[in-house]
Amino acid sequence: MSTIPGLERPAPVPTDLTKPFWDACNERRLVLQNCTDCQRLHYPPSQRCDQCGSADNLEWKEVPGKGHIDVYMVIRDSRIRGFRSAQPINFAVITLDEDPGVNFLSNLPGTPPGEVPVGAPVELIFEETSTGQLVHEWQVVT
Repeated sequence: MSTIPGLERPAPVPTDLTKPFWDACNERRLVLQNCTDCQRLHYPPSQRCDQCGSADNLEWKEVPGKGHIDVYMVIRDSRIRGFRSAQPINFAVITLDEDPGVNFLSNLPGTPPGEVPVGAPVELIFEETSTGQLVHEWQVVT
């Protein structure tokens, strides 16, 4: 389960579009849609490329789980029920090293609230939800 005491992660409900992403998470892999027409990575998954509009040339591509912290804030009054007992909690924007146009959100397991080193490298980890589905999170590289 969670490495943050009190945190109850919402379990994602995969759709036809997002199922390959969540299946890869369960295998502890990060896959993103890649447009083979313009070579643009996409997250979250979409029906067509945001860059060139192609709907026929999106495929899944495994990427390394490396990035860095762009910006963060500390949530002290979350409206998300599963986060309330874990407050205060970090909420960071992670920029993927492979493509600076791809960002993720993370609570940074292992980093105390408010002690986030902006610009620091992070790596991908996986946390389990109440349904057993693994979700992607990011952890500061020490």
